[in-house]
Amino acid sequence: MAAASRTLLGSDGRVVCERCAVADSFVTRLRGLLGRRELPRDEGLLISPSSSIHTWFMRFPIDAVFLDRDLGVVGVAADVHPWRFAWRKGARQVLELAAGEAAARGIDVGDRLRLEEGA
Repeated sequence: MAAASRTLLGSDGRVVCERCAVADSFVTRLRGLLGRRELPRDEGLLISPSSSIHTWFMRFPIDAVFLDRDLGVVGVAADVHPWRFAWRKGARQVLELAAGEAAARGIDVGDRLRLEEGA
């Protein structure tokens, strides 16, 4: 996963992702989750900037949470299986979570998230 890990919280303070890596360089965005066998339920990857994701060459399904510049949720693609593509108009960042985690953590369009340093 990308270097430093942070905690991603909902506007109400609930934990959305305990260990959120940020992929904000060409290399970290390109690498993404490739090569991994799974994504643990407490981990995620925030890809920035990005309005789309693909799951080519991946081995497991994921949830993709599409965010605007201010980490507002503009869309959720649940259970995106390998060899698929997903995007949302207005997205500038994408949070990748284990399949089922977006619903389990109550992430909905209109929510506003925030990153906490030092996780």
